[in-house]
Amino acid sequence: MAITDKIYLKNHRQIASQLETSIPKGAFKGATLDVLYTGDGLEKLDEATRERVLDFAQDFLDCDCDTNPYCGHPERKFVSYLLDLRAQGLGPDAIVDVMTDDYMLYAYPGDVLSFLDQSVRTLEAVESLAAVDGNQEMQQKSAEAKRSLTR
Repeated sequence: MAITDKIYLKNHRQIASQLETSIPKGAFKGATLDVLYTGDGLEKLDEATRERVLDFAQDFLDCDCDTNPYCGHPERKFVSYLLDLRAQGLGPDAIVDVMTDDYMLYAYPGDVLSFLDQSVRTLEAVESLAAVDGNQEMQQKSAEAKRSLTR
């Protein structure tokens, strides 16, 4: 299961009440994206929530794909966001705190830790395959990326 499947709306019940509709808790679920990130949903939200939703839309949903937001770019951008937070030295608890402050989203720290651990294991595999293939550039890039996540 992808980490983006484990990212949830903070204050889900309050948001659903403001929208006067039922929406999934998952931030990247299709129905959530449809309701929150269209003009109809935004106008019903209080100002603080609306600002966070707009920040999320600008940072992750801004692409020119015909199938946006179902093109996969929002999820990839969010994964990069999480990895960047880890590269800045934040642990799972702090990453959850930052995403909550930035976008009113939350995840369980254990899920974030599992995601980070899997990311390191993936980079180790890439590094090993690059070494076998003789691709020193990719081997160095993956080693550096791994170091940035394990500091």
